[in-house]
Amino acid sequence: MGHLSRFMDHHYRHFNAAAMMDAAKAYRAHIAAGRPMLVSLAGAMSTAELGLSLAEMIRQDKVHAISCTGANLEEDLYNLVAHDHYERVPNYRNLSDAEEQALLDRHLNRVTDTCIPEEEAIRRIEDAIVALWQRAGEAGEARFPHEYFFELIRSGVLEEHYQIDPKDSWLAAAAEKNLPMVVPGWEDSTTGNIFAARVITGEVERAVMKGGIDYMVSLADWYRREGGEHGFGFFQVGGGIAGDFPICVVPMLEQDLGRPTPKWSYFCQISDSTTSYGSYSGAVPNEKITWGKLAMDTPRFIIESDASIVAPLVFAYVLDW
Repeated sequence: MGHLSRFMDHHYRHFNAAAMMDAAKAYRAHIAAGRPMLVSLAGAMSTAELGLSLAEMIRQDKVHAISCTGANLEEDLYNLVAHDHYERVPNYRNLSDAEEQALLDRHLNRVTDTCIPEEEAIRRIEDAIVALWQRAGEAGEARFPHEYFFELIRSGVLEEHYQIDPKDSWLAAAAEKNLPMVVPGWEDSTTGNIFAARVITGEVERAVMKGGIDYMVSLADWYRREGGEHGFGFFQVGGGIAGDFPICVVPMLEQDLGRPTPKWSYFCQISDSTTSYGSYSGAVPNEKITWGKLAMDTPRFIIESDASIVAPLVFAYVLDW
């Protein structure tokens, strides 16, 4: 075992630390059994630079599909091309309204303690991705949001602007693998807003972009084709639509299509949400049994902690670092 994995085995024995270790060991066992794993990303995990560990998970075939928010999709690319222009604000909890306005005036969009530079990040990729949408319109083609991002990376048009090693970009790793992805609710991301704006101005055709229903149909096909007799594992980072959307594919296949389908065969959620049986993000995993998502014998875990701390540790353990 690697040094970090040995440290974790020795020190993380109780409470949330023990839950993390149980989940990490079960993740290892799931992969060792030859079963695939989907990882869902909510929050601002790309701006938290989760790519430092997630990219290697993808390259080593420890992750077989990703569901993420539109923000996580684009923000990994922003980090790739504008990393040196990001600004950290350690005292973010104490900022006044005037200080927040001053950041906006400098075109710095704050995510907790980190500011994304609008000109160097968002505007740097805007022209390149709009050109892809326009070419798709001319060709009468339609693609998923993530497919345009993959195409943008593969084209090499942004390489001169890279400010980190692409090996630390999970999106670059996913593009290399042509990893199956779903990006539910992409429309509310910054790039989604840009797309809507270009549709309004007539510069881009609405028909070039596939949406949520197309993603669910694609996910259903993929789950039945690749899930085998045991189904996929589900490793959920945070809550929200990134997790809620893909996990519903199993009851949809069984209950709405009448097709016998294996349940998700592993489930772990990293969450700091208050436990609540009435919320998606705060519900404990056994509630998912009643919705036909998990089985009674599905290994399931909740790690109640900050995902920016815990997710890299779990990935490091699975990678045997």
